[in-house]
Amino acid sequence: MSLLSVENVSKAFAGVRAVDGVSFTVDRGQVVGFLGPNGAGKSTTMRMITQYLEPDSGVVQIEGVPLDQDPIAAKRRIGYLPENNPLYTDMLVVDYLAFMAELRGLDAARARSGIEEAVEATGIQDVYYRPIDELSKGFRQRVGLAQAILHRPDLLVLDEPTEGLDPNQRVEIRRLIADLGAERTVLLSTHVLSEVQHTCSRLLVISRGRLVADGAVEELVAHVTGGSQVIVEVEGTGVIDALKKLGGVRAVTASPAKNGRTGATITTDGSVDVRPLVFGVAKEHGWTLYELHRETRSLEELFMQLTATPVDEPSSEGAQ
Repeated sequence: MSLLSVENVSKAFAGVRAVDGVSFTVDRGQVVGFLGPNGAGKSTTMRMITQYLEPDSGVVQIEGVPLDQDPIAAKRRIGYLPENNPLYTDMLVVDYLAFMAELRGLDAARARSGIEEAVEATGIQDVYYRPIDELSKGFRQRVGLAQAILHRPDLLVLDEPTEGLDPNQRVEIRRLIADLGAERTVLLSTHVLSEVQHTCSRLLVISRGRLVADGAVEELVAHVTGGSQVIVEVEGTGVIDALKKLGGVRAVTASPAKNGRTGATITTDGSVDVRPLVFGVAKEHGWTLYELHRETRSLEELFMQLTATPVDEPSSEGAQ
């Protein structure tokens, strides 16, 4: 049985449907990226999973139990870091975490051990006795993560956890999330696509309130439409014309010549790997082959293809 099950969930605001019949499951031990453009419905979906919002229709379940059947028990199993990370900045870190443990209903022993583990996991020992308003954005995010895990949740929901951080802070938080994912199930929303490739094993893509992709990151990227590209650099004559005649080739674009060589980018229809054909024609014409490789498609290309708004369909921008 899946840890998290979202079944045909919908939510509308002022007549605008922000989430429209979304369904997916998340198993234990997965780190799942949740992507979509602004207004696609990511945050609304996460707020329904964490019970900050009730769905208009559909059901969210934790191990087969609907959230509304026992909401208190469900909340004990979920950790949540919202996008705006609402901290009490006038409190010391130590007092804030103790306060959050009390709100979670932890007894003294469980609160003490839970806080110790959270502080160690998030690396905030050096700021433990400092006021939150004196902390950098990176350490504030770490404190937010600490409060989200101190009760040892089964499911950790993170909404834009690296938003507003500098590159070094992003790397630190990304590494921390990967470590947390080794022991917990993580659902991660982010606009930073490199974080998905470095952190997540699976990807969910939502667009205009509907789920448009679900699968392993590498598998989804491998199926980006529009053909593939092969980069070639050879020394010889008649290169461009010969390459255009190969089977499966859509177009050949010449690159500026250098050192007497000819460079070219071959765009294929994706039905055949042209690299053996290029090698064969190079041997046939007596070319010297300096470079031959296929460019991998990017997560950015996948994201753009899946979330492009059709001209005849309005976007639900603003209903997030």
